[in-house]
Amino acid sequence: MKKHLIAAGLALAVVVPVTAVFAQRAIDDKGFVTLKLGDEQWTDYPGIPGIRIMVVEGDPKKPGPYVIRVKFEPGTMSMPHFHPEDRLVTVLKGTWWTGKGEIFDPESTEPLPAGGYMKHPSKEAHYDGAKDEEVILQIAGMGPSGTTFFKPDLGATGRSR
Repeated sequence: MKKHLIAAGLALAVVVPVTAVFAQRAIDDKGFVTLKLGDEQWTDYPGIPGIRIMVVEGDPKKPGPYVIRVKFEPGTMSMPHFHPEDRLVTVLKGTWWTGKGEIFDPESTEPLPAGGYMKHPSKEAHYDGAKDEEVILQIAGMGPSGTTFFKPDLGATGRSR
């Protein structure tokens, strides 16, 4: 099975890059916001092949609530990292594989199928991704957000199997 092992080139990477695309949402005159299937607009996460993101609501770089979606291509896993805020994650599509701690061990990850939910507590080490199928997550939190990788010196990507 092909695996992408992902690490960031920087110790701190903002969760939403400056060039992030916001979802093609409909907003009515009363402020109701609607995002329909097929109106998603994804952007590549800079420096991390196999991961795409989309802002649904808010701005993760600023104080206040936000909602983003993250898409993992099959065989893509993030390296151990943490975020400064609690993150509330719902699996929308596929089976998401999650691991806890600073040591990357994809064999110890646990599956969480579509419809599943997980809270990532602030500053707690974890890694996650997709194995055999595409995975789409919806993540909510209170910004400003960020991502700190434990071993940023590993480089942008590595591949095995």
